[in-house]
Amino acid sequence: MSVPHPSRNVAARMGRWSASHRKIAIFGWLAFVLAAIVIGSSLGQKTIDNQNNNVGQAHRADQILKQAGFDTAGPLTEFVLIQNHKLTVHDRQFQAVVRDVVGAVSPSKAIHNLRSPLDRANHDQVADGGHTVVVEWDMNGTQKSAEDRIDPLTNAVASVAKSHAHFYVGEAGAASSDKALNKMFNQQLGQAGTRSVPLTLLILVLVFGSLLAAFVPLMLALQSVVATIGLVSIVSHLTPMDPNVGAVVTLVGLAVGVDYTLFYLRREREERAAGRSERAALVAAAATSGRSVLISGATVMIAMAGMLFSGDKTFESFSIATMIVVAVAMIGSLTVLPAVLSRLGDRVEKGRIPLLGRLRRPAGENRVWSALLTPVLRHPATAAVLAAGLLAVLAVPTLKLHTAQSGLQSLPRSAPTVETLDRIQAAYPGQSSPALVAVKTDTASPAFRTAVVQLKAKTAGSGVGYGPVHVDTNKSHSAAQISVPLPGSGTDAKSTGALLTLRNRLLPETFGHVPGAAFAVTGQTAGSYDWNQMMKSSIPIVFGFVLTFAFLLLLVSFRSIVIAAKAVLLNLLSVAAAYGVIVATFQWGWGEHLLGFKSYGGISPWLPMFMFVLLFGLSMDYHVFILSRIREARDSGMSTDDAIAHGIKTTAGTVTSAALVMVGAFLVFATLPIVDMKEMGVGLAAAVLIDATIVRAVLLPAVMKLLGERNWYLPSWLNWLPRFDPHTEHLTDVVAEPAPLAA
Repeated sequence: MSVPHPSRNVAARMGRWSASHRKIAIFGWLAFVLAAIVIGSSLGQKTIDNQNNNVGQAHRADQILKQAGFDTAGPLTEFVLIQNHKLTVHDRQFQAVVRDVVGAVSPSKAIHNLRSPLDRANHDQVADGGHTVVVEWDMNGTQKSAEDRIDPLTNAVASVAKSHAHFYVGEAGAASSDKALNKMFNQQLGQAGTRSVPLTLLILVLVFGSLLAAFVPLMLALQSVVATIGLVSIVSHLTPMDPNVGAVVTLVGLAVGVDYTLFYLRREREERAAGRSERAALVAAAATSGRSVLISGATVMIAMAGMLFSGDKTFESFSIATMIVVAVAMIGSLTVLPAVLSRLGDRVEKGRIPLLGRLRRPAGENRVWSALLTPVLRHPATAAVLAAGLLAVLAVPTLKLHTAQSGLQSLPRSAPTVETLDRIQAAYPGQSSPALVAVKTDTASPAFRTAVVQLKAKTAGSGVGYGPVHVDTNKSHSAAQISVPLPGSGTDAKSTGALLTLRNRLLPETFGHVPGAAFAVTGQTAGSYDWNQMMKSSIPIVFGFVLTFAFLLLLVSFRSIVIAAKAVLLNLLSVAAAYGVIVATFQWGWGEHLLGFKSYGGISPWLPMFMFVLLFGLSMDYHVFILSRIREARDSGMSTDDAIAHGIKTTAGTVTSAALVMVGAFLVFATLPIVDMKEMGVGLAAAVLIDATIVRAVLLPAVMKLLGERNWYLPSWLNWLPRFDPHTEHLTDVVAEPAPLAA
């Protein structure tokens, strides 16, 4: 054995310090978690102003309207739909229902501009030959104040509906729908989190065969999540967060938190089973799996940082929050976990479940995976071709990937106000989400009035299907907000085509001739279109950043250009295969009956980028863990072929266990009724499963076997790279360093 020397392995040093200062590490961690929760809760979370979150032309229009004193979201309009397939608005019984609705809501001081379809001036509120009408009003105040005051109005309308059972009477609108759907969405996210925790615990119990060993990773992951939520609240006062950032933090925090602890704990138990003392096993785990956690955490954070280049405030908030939770989980795994394990020792196996497989395995090799991997390593060329071919087949649908806003189609018809919104959309296309034209000019001028008349005539005669045009000017006559209902669902090709016709032809032909006028179009359809265009331009930047910096980090960590390039390529293959799965399942509708949804012919626009950065980061966990073990075996004197076989066989069981935890957590989201959440859950679960099986257990060992010694190739002109590779130290040297444990 060589003479012990100060270790350059940061993870090993952190582990030894933690084990030697147990009380400081454990109570320091708990104090940090508690402080983050208390401070974060007291400050509260500042969220993104969705009314100022548009980009491109829609953002310019929002600024014109905001400066002119208009609500950039447009009027907070509420609709009460009244329908009867036999009677029409000309019948007394039908009119009585309308009057009851008007009488129920008119006393409220929360509304203004109440419009009844019985007034002759409001003929545009009658549709379907008089079988369908809407009563409309605008809510006073801001979106928040409107939602706070909407419940009495909703209850009053519900009472009218109950007393007229032969009519369909339903309310929907800017305040009632937003409040009801947000409540449902938050409840479902909460249910997903509630379901994922016991499911994760169950999987960990099956993995470890012990209640206490399963409890340790889950508790550390949950503490990382709650601490991060507190930290995110603090950070939100510097940069506002998306309201759904807590769900993303929970998703990522549970995944990486459990993974990092699982890698560490499994290695510590394996070293004990191989005959090392408790102290030596802990230090060995810190020096090996701890280092893998450091590299994995850095790679995941780099991947998440890519979202900062998206140009979207929601993605930027997700980026910051996920980087924080990964950093917290990583630090917890490297500090408090060694302290806990040194305190528990072999008692970590308390609560062993009868009939479950034993945690300790001689030599650390998994018998099942050894049997599966033997033919792969015996016939690497055949295995590589078959695995790559299967991934290519799965990835083929990616070539047809089409993003589209799901709109109401992503919501179950049983969701609050959705049926009413569907009926309104069918009877009054575009009425609930019109294009809003912002015009900055002298609205009292003859040129402006002429342009308005021309716009009304052109929209009516265009054949596109625009609804009635409404014009509202501000008090100073310096700007106007013009509402132009669009055909289609608001997010489909028909709506987008009508928007572009309005922007590119009708407005230049009318307001383009008003001297000094500035105009732009916003609204739901416009905001969605501009956001999609921004994503198309930012995706190459995000992908390029993530791939470049991940490659560089792995190059420095393993000092091999082949290892770094191969890791990037394999990750791209697994992501492409996952894209193919969601395209076939959701865009083509192959999983409609199994998952209980109706395809709208596209994939949610935010999903490809989110999936890429998340999956690229998470898949690196497995890759780094496996490669570190292979490198460790090679540095200990094994040949490359033997090191590959040993490294894969000893880590395959752990990687599979970690993948099962992630798959279980992600699949919970596939049970939610919202299609966007189903897409995310199925896509992430499929990607992790593909990555942990086809890629890491077949393609990676087959390719490494074929490359042999070329795996470690580093061009001579890169020899200047700094050596951060602690495998240049022998593990026996690391373990031999004196480190008295705390009493």
